Amino acid sequence: MIDIKKIRLSMLGLALLALAVQLHAVDPATKARRDNLSHRMMCTCGCNELLGECSHAGCQSSTTMLHELDNYLAAGQSDEQILTAFSEKYGPTVLAAPSAKGFNLVAWITPFALLVLGLVGIILVIRRTQQKQSVALAQNGPSEASAEINKAVLKRIRRETGGEDSK
Repeated sequence: MIDIKKIRLSMLGLALLALAVQLHAVDPATKARRDNLSHRMMCTCGCNELLGECSHAGCQSSTTMLHELDNYLAAGQSDEQILTAFSEKYGPTVLAAPSAKGFNLVAWITPFALLVLGLVGIILVIRRTQQKQSVALAQNGPSEASAEINKAVLKRIRRETGGEDSK
């Protein structure tokens, strides 16, 4: 015979399980924000990996930090507020990229400034090398064949510009 009490208990258990699953279901937008924020911070365990990708099995640092992140998200804080809170608690090194404010702005500008300086340096080296080659060619003098060509070209230039000379 079917025991009604067992059926009711089973249904109650299923309802509680469904409720638990519903409570732990994460909104896709919140999950996307969590993933974004966890990839903008570093794990503090010393692995030098992003918080969302810490590969240490059972890492207490990442577990604690992710739990804190979930609490901040549940409290409805903005991304900036969350990053500021983590930076204040763990120090500025918890941020994967420095903020573009104050002295940290140097970290954003320096690579581009070095690139420009490097390009300017390369251009100067090329010009200096070309000048040295010109000076060396002028000191050694042109070969006889190029001297004849140069004389013919100069004669034509003088004739065409009306500066015909007795040379």
